Amino acid sequence: MADSSFDIVSKIDQQEVDNAINQTSKELDQRFDFKNTGAEIERKSDKTVELSAGTEERVKAALDVFKEKLVKRGVSLKTLEPADPRASGKEFKILCTLKEGINQEQAKKLSKLIRDEAPKSVKVQIQGEELRVSSKSRDDLQDTITLIKESSLDFPVQFVNYR
Repeated sequence: MADSSFDIVSKIDQQEVDNAINQTSKELDQRFDFKNTGAEIERKSDKTVELSAGTEERVKAALDVFKEKLVKRGVSLKTLEPADPRASGKEFKILCTLKEGINQEQAKKLSKLIRDEAPKSVKVQIQGEELRVSSKSRDDLQDTITLIKESSLDFPVQFVNYR
């Protein structure tokens, strides 16, 4: 019988991020406490989003609104890495980076966790920014998925290509 396998990846649904940005922008325009503060959110690139407002506390409040919208859209906050507020002319800005992919250090940490805790029949291969987990037993793979979901990782993971 052939091995069953799945891949562990860390990806961001860019469409959901765009939706969260649009919802945040609408809320910043409509909410009374953001009136006349110049609060704005802008997508700089696929991996960066910039928030700006007239005061440091308003830009932090705008960041909270953005985080709330990301959670509602199902995007993990572990992907968001906001910088400290910085003064830029007469306004304050926060640059948020969106982290995607599993780096080598994280891959090794995840691989060690699976080798130590998962059933012995499970094998792990690091393939760039993802990990391939394989085993003859589908039950062992299910146990491995449960183990990973229950462990407290500092980055989000998704399970794809289950076959």
